[in-house]
Amino acid sequence: MSSKVGKILVVDDNLGIRRTLEILLPVHFAEVRTLPSPASLVSTLEQFRPDVVLLDMNFNTSINTGNEGLYWAGEIKKLAPDVEVVLFTAYADIALAVEGMKRGAFDFIVKPWDNDKLIEVLTAARDKARKAMGRDGRSGLTGAGCHSERSEESMFWGTSPAMAAIRKTLEKIAPTDATVLITGENGTGKDVMAREIHAHSNRSDKPMVAVDAGAITETLFESELFGHVKGAFTDAHTDHVGKFEQADGGTLFLDEIGNIPLHLQAKLLRAIQNRSIVRVGGTEAKPVNIRLICATNMDLAALVREGRFREDLYYRINTVHIALPALRQRKEDIVPLAQMFLEKFALKYHRPLTGIAPDAQEVLESLSWNGNIRELQNCIEKAVILSEGKNLTAGDIQTDARSGPGMTGAKDVIPGLTGNLTRSAAEEESLVREAMARAGGNISAAAKMLGVSRPTLYAKLKKFGL
Repeated sequence: MSSKVGKILVVDDNLGIRRTLEILLPVHFAEVRTLPSPASLVSTLEQFRPDVVLLDMNFNTSINTGNEGLYWAGEIKKLAPDVEVVLFTAYADIALAVEGMKRGAFDFIVKPWDNDKLIEVLTAARDKARKAMGRDGRSGLTGAGCHSERSEESMFWGTSPAMAAIRKTLEKIAPTDATVLITGENGTGKDVMAREIHAHSNRSDKPMVAVDAGAITETLFESELFGHVKGAFTDAHTDHVGKFEQADGGTLFLDEIGNIPLHLQAKLLRAIQNRSIVRVGGTEAKPVNIRLICATNMDLAALVREGRFREDLYYRINTVHIALPALRQRKEDIVPLAQMFLEKFALKYHRPLTGIAPDAQEVLESLSWNGNIRELQNCIEKAVILSEGKNLTAGDIQTDARSGPGMTGAKDVIPGLTGNLTRSAAEEESLVREAMARAGGNISAAAKMLGVSRPTLYAKLKKFGL
């Protein structure tokens, strides 16, 4: 097995430790993600699907007895039994760490740690998890109507002619290093398509680094993508490896590329053209060997005509264009997708559901699904939770699907997040959840409902781990 495979999630409130591990771990793991607290741990587990979680034992807040590490280790094992947990602990908490192993943790690491010992334990945990999850070998493209154990990371091709054509294109381009532009409405699975391309490329054993370009503030854009050197700006206490370098040898996925401001597009174009970057505050050009995949829900050609997107950048990222169809354009796939989600959530929530009644199937096929696959998934999850029978019925299907994409009206306006300094975090989160549900996952529509800008809503989604 290659030494650089698998995913690891680090949960530690010490910024210095997170930064250090962000440099050390990518040498041994294909993907590394860090969290400063367990606040968004559950949603990150579902979205990121790590093999290993390196979990600090103590955080700034306490849960009951104060043994946060034990609590969250237990939660991880309940939600994802095959994920291995390695506890990160101070010497004084070794007794707690031993108790954690009794409760299912793989091992523990004492701070300050020895790098060799740390890597030895983490890679052993990774190998055990991957063996348990059946991730040791590569499989071919999933067949129509089939899905893997990790369905979020495998494309559901279905039986529609549009998806069959896209599948043929993918089989041709995946083994190449061609730059790919993926377009489609929100919720159509652009990120899943990007992972599918990477998984069937010659770089599949190398990292795929995903960047939400729309969520990066302008001031941090260069640092996040190209990295920075120690002392480049205030709080730059150590060198930072940017996303281009992290993806060296693998794939860089730039999501929401249409949201990058015009004045920053030139810097991105230069890095793509030269296949080299210069860290902020540095002088040395560092070559990077990446395969680039970009995605957007915007009409980039129209933005070029309006002068809001560089024409040279557009042609540079558009070697191969994959346009994902909306779910309403592949109606034959709606019920099979719904059945797949039903099985997933019935297992997750321990419900005895096995199928979808004919009347519910008719309802599902009649809706427009403006939020596409993401909206359908949310709808089925809610139905599974609330259903009382063995089959979903029409009465279990509750959704605000409308007749056209992104439609909002006066009744869809939700009191904004701004202008009320007394609103609690819980109230804010509730409003954000409501807006995203009513918009079917469409961030632009949800932001309009809330009366906030798209970047502000992005920040709220990250804050609440949504």
